[in-house]
Amino acid sequence: MAEVRRFAVSGLEEAARKAGRRRGKLLIGALDETGQQKKGEATAGVKRQHMGCAGRVENGLNTVHLSYVREGVGHALIGFRQWIPEEHITDPVQSLRSALPGDLKFRTKGQLAIDICTTVAADGIRPDFYCGDEVYGSCTELREHFETDKQAYVLRVQKNFRITLPSRTVLSAAAAVKTLLKRKRQWEIRSAGKGSKGDRWYAWAWIATASPRHYLLIRKHLRTGELAFHYCFVPDRTSSSGRWCVCCWRRIVSRRSPTAHTGSGRACARLTCPVQVIG
Repeated sequence: MAEVRRFAVSGLEEAARKAGRRRGKLLIGALDETGQQKKGEATAGVKRQHMGCAGRVENGLNTVHLSYVREGVGHALIGFRQWIPEEHITDPVQSLRSALPGDLKFRTKGQLAIDICTTVAADGIRPDFYCGDEVYGSCTELREHFETDKQAYVLRVQKNFRITLPSRTVLSAAAAVKTLLKRKRQWEIRSAGKGSKGDRWYAWAWIATASPRHYLLIRKHLRTGELAFHYCFVPDRTSSSGRWCVCCWRRIVSRRSPTAHTGSGRACARLTCPVQVIG
């Protein structure tokens, strides 16, 4: 896998260089899991579980993947780990039937993500940011791993995820929005990239926390008002001010590339003033 990873990364970087798309473009590591439907019970990891490909509970297996995304150029899968249910490991009959290694230990999907990112880092690959959904945002161990390594991330979290505001008030993500984002002008309308029907427009806002390196990014559906919450970490090395514009953050969340940031970490090329941080 290491050879495939290095080949894919070097190919994307060469394509970016030839196209002149390296300067000011983000490099993102996107974590996600993929389900594969499969009949029978003999294959390692196969059980009845939610299959994203089917949109329902089906018989199959799940694998955690890491995609290397070079903004404006393309992406490639550069790491993976198969998730094995704990009961398959602890059941000696099932373990033997699936030919699992005798010393295999159960790992959550978040822990598998740590294993993948550690291997990738050992190859000298360091994205500007890692992103992932609630499966990874809810993994405290994964967030701590990134922060110890001074690796920036944007991870989706649930509405009951608790943050500490600069005032030292502790609120859930949903409560923070209700308390601090009451005015329409506190939201910024930005595209999350083009879909099959054109630009996908959302309202965006972010909230400062007691930590100068942590923020809560919120995305709101313009029609339904549905909210999505993202916990963000920006280490010292990312920018002198620790503030990136909403446009840059939503590009990471959407894993797309409609706009380039200025590189200063203060304002987007399409903005005329620094973005206000609510808190």
